[in-house]
Amino acid sequence: MLELHINEPEKLITVAHALSTRSRVDMLRLLNTRSMNIVEIAEALSLPVSTVASNVKVLEGAGLITTELLPAVRGAMKVCSRSYDDIHMALNNIYESVAKRPTNVYEMEMPIGHYSDCEVHPTCGMADRDGMIILEDEPASFYHPKHVGAQIIWFRKGYLEYLFPLEIPQAAQIGSVEFSMEMCSEAPNYDNDWPSDISVWLNGVEIGMWTSPGDFGDRRGKLNPPWWTDWTTQYGLLKTWRIDRERTTLDMKKVSDVTVDQLQLLQRPNLRLRVGVGPDAVHKGGVNLFGRSFGDYEQDIKMKIQYAMPGENLA
Repeated sequence: MLELHINEPEKLITVAHALSTRSRVDMLRLLNTRSMNIVEIAEALSLPVSTVASNVKVLEGAGLITTELLPAVRGAMKVCSRSYDDIHMALNNIYESVAKRPTNVYEMEMPIGHYSDCEVHPTCGMADRDGMIILEDEPASFYHPKHVGAQIIWFRKGYLEYLFPLEIPQAAQIGSVEFSMEMCSEAPNYDNDWPSDISVWLNGVEIGMWTSPGDFGDRRGKLNPPWWTDWTTQYGLLKTWRIDRERTTLDMKKVSDVTVDQLQLLQRPNLRLRVGVGPDAVHKGGVNLFGRSFGDYEQDIKMKIQYAMPGENLA
């Protein structure tokens, strides 16, 4: 839900302006059930592509939609997704007391090479900023101590598992858990049209699956070191999973009914995150996982947990 209130007039005005024309409201209605690219929206609403593109910019500036560039037959296409299901506007000062509710946040960034368990199958390998760090297509090499320095990891089948310590008081009430990471499929060299059903598990519970559209190599990744060749995987897409007390979302879109209560988070001192391609996946197109020095996003795997202590309300 997007929360707006009278004490943030600029934000309120920006969103109100974005909702002030019928065409932009119609665009949000179209995005109610699925993501669409600009050409699809233009065709559905019988509008010029240029008009849709300018309206997309307004909606994106207001935070009402998110966009990402995906490879297309000619260059790239901008795919649009709705950011929120609900908008709440508070036009009185009651919101001030709500805004001051205590919010405790526990955050951690896990290097992609610091996995605690794995099961991988070729094609597979890993590298850091200076070069390859294990033998390529040798799954046994994934247990070499050098793996902790990896900045890009790829495998066709299997999984990587990470243990995140939970330094949260036992009396806490967890409101949400969020993970973000850059990833894509794994094809020989690269293939922009190579779907892969990539799943994420927390404490043994599958929270959701994302079908990566391809293994992207049509341009160099923004962070890739000079030695990395042009004819292989270059970058991924930044994906964010969020589990709260009602559902699990992927990039703000519901993907499952799994809630934080099902994860039994405070019954153990750590959280097990597993990323991989499940045995029942329809598209077994592998995984590329990017660290801070590869791809487009300068980050590893980020975790964010929001919680409240006794007497506090979850924000």
